[in-house]
Amino acid sequence: MKEFILIFRHENVNGKVSPEQMQTWMKQQMDWVGTIAAQNKFVGGTGLLFDNAKVVDHKKLITNGPFGDIKETLGGYVIVRAESAEEAAEFAKGTPILQGEGNTVEVREIVKH
Repeated sequence: MKEFILIFRHENVNGKVSPEQMQTWMKQQMDWVGTIAAQNKFVGGTGLLFDNAKVVDHKKLITNGPFGDIKETLGGYVIVRAESAEEAAEFAKGTPILQGEGNTVEVREIVKH
């Protein structure tokens, strides 16, 4: 069985939604992860904080935040076990992250060395 990373891309909603809405989304996400774990196909994952983010470019210049002129950023990831990219993409279709217009989940196979 292969491992795939599901990369969540979405708008930074910090300060734009209520704490109650954030709690609702987090519960939905945990429930979704639970359905994958129940199939013994969840490997791991986490959310990524926007606060204090840094970017280091090819000149080794450090700047604040991943944002610049982009509207979306990496919000987190989940690693799953699946037989194929298609199966992993089917898992991705269930994430509540996709409730947000323009949000996406990128599915990539993890290389094993």
